[in-house]
Amino acid sequence: MKHVIDLGPLPSLPVVGSTDLFPVGRIYCIGRNYAEHAREMGHDPDREPPFFFMKPANALVPNGATIPFPQVTKDLHHEIELVVAIGKGGADIQSKNALDHVWGYGVGLDMTRRDIQNDAKKLGRPWEMGKGFDNSAPCAALQPASKIGHPSQGAIWVKVNGVTKQNSDLKEMIWNVSDSIAYLSGLVTLQPGDLIYTGTPAGVGAVQRGDKLEGHIDGVGDLTVSYAR
Repeated sequence: MKHVIDLGPLPSLPVVGSTDLFPVGRIYCIGRNYAEHAREMGHDPDREPPFFFMKPANALVPNGATIPFPQVTKDLHHEIELVVAIGKGGADIQSKNALDHVWGYGVGLDMTRRDIQNDAKKLGRPWEMGKGFDNSAPCAALQPASKIGHPSQGAIWVKVNGVTKQNSDLKEMIWNVSDSIAYLSGLVTLQPGDLIYTGTPAGVGAVQRGDKLEGHIDGVGDLTVSYAR
């Protein structure tokens, strides 16, 4: 049997120091996982369990790319995030075993059409068109956990046109990587190739046509993308 249409190559990410590729199946994103960001969005971080939304795998954008400015929005926002790449699947994973399921880590941006997202919130509708649009998931090459370990602290920041806009530390996450994996695996069976964007710190803000974004996470790497004019 053969497919009746050609979908092209499987979405994937490069691996640092290798010609290998990490195939990507699904992208889960954690909302409001840094206390200061939760507060800047008008929520109490001490009362909420983690919640998740998704982006399509073909929303990935490689490091160094120039991206067309997205359709419709007048309020595009940057959100710098640690990305977790799942190498071994499972359901109801215990937190103490969760890191055994991690293949590696990357630096990602959860680009957000904030005006569309806010309109959806007001109407009690899903966020997908504010979060899961074309080119909404830039991500740098992945670092294998076998080489860098499992980062739990270290600077995470993003600059827009050389000006620092977000600047925090991984240790400020409300739900760390282990607990996030454990919670998510109680909702869905995680699969090899899943990515988890682990939330963004405070300081999210607008991006304009022609802007250059530079993201960094200590021990994980750097990500640079630009928007076309």
